[in-house]
Amino acid sequence: MPYLRLLLASAFIALCTGCASPAQIAGMSVATDQAKANTYDAKLRNNVQLSEVNGGDKTNPMWTSEIDGPDFGAALKQSLANADLLGDQSAPYALRANLLRVDQPIIGLAFEVTSEVEYTLIESSTNKVILREIIRTPFTAGMGDSVIGIKRLRLANEGSARVNIIALLKRLSALKIETRQVSLKN
Repeated sequence: MPYLRLLLASAFIALCTGCASPAQIAGMSVATDQAKANTYDAKLRNNVQLSEVNGGDKTNPMWTSEIDGPDFGAALKQSLANADLLGDQSAPYALRANLLRVDQPIIGLAFEVTSEVEYTLIESSTNKVILREIIRTPFTAGMGDSVIGIKRLRLANEGSARVNIIALLKRLSALKIETRQVSLKN
């Protein structure tokens, strides 16, 4: 009988914890209505290509959820498309993203994850850097989001990546691109 209780308790713990899954593209992407809430300079509309995305970590199912670089790149690309900024490979502006770090807790009731991404926007024809900025954004997922810790961490990862992309879109909306000068809108 004690073995049966131990077996049932072990099965319950395994069911509640599960395996770690990576941050999902849909959870990291900025929705169309939120992406279009900003207004962008006409020269940026449909004229930004995502040239490269570096960084991130693959998720080990037996450890913790992570943000994978290619998945973050897909979410960033989808968000640019939702904002009507994404162009084709011959677009005049190239955006690079480098996922520098993702700070996340190991245990807790509320998981605060902070992602740090360096973005560089370049004018393709001249290689002139128009914008280079490191954006650091936290996001917290609590017990109300999920009672399962592994899922809560994944949701915090996705939220941190999403609010980071939102911050980038706000920064891009502040750019005013002129023929010989790039400035921030007042």
